[in-house]
Amino acid sequence: MTLHPDLPISFSPLHRLQWEDAQQKFVILYPEGMVELNQSSAEILKLCDGSRSFAQLIADLETLFETTGLAGDVAAFLDVALKNGWITQG
Repeated sequence: MTLHPDLPISFSPLHRLQWEDAQQKFVILYPEGMVELNQSSAEILKLCDGSRSFAQLIADLETLFETTGLAGDVAAFLDVALKNGWITQG
């Protein structure tokens, strides 16, 4: 699977992104277990709501964090997220 730059990115309906007080971080919950996320990963996934393409996601993240040059790192993370089924496109 490869991330398509023009298609909207959505968080998978088979997973749940939520804050866990016990871990003091966001996690992905799914029937087989849980994945703990760092702050950057959680911020990326929170924006995967089906309304943004990759370019829009990058623009919003760069505005949010007041920086530029995030495309490479975000693409690498989203590729992992897509392969793990955490996000979908279409």
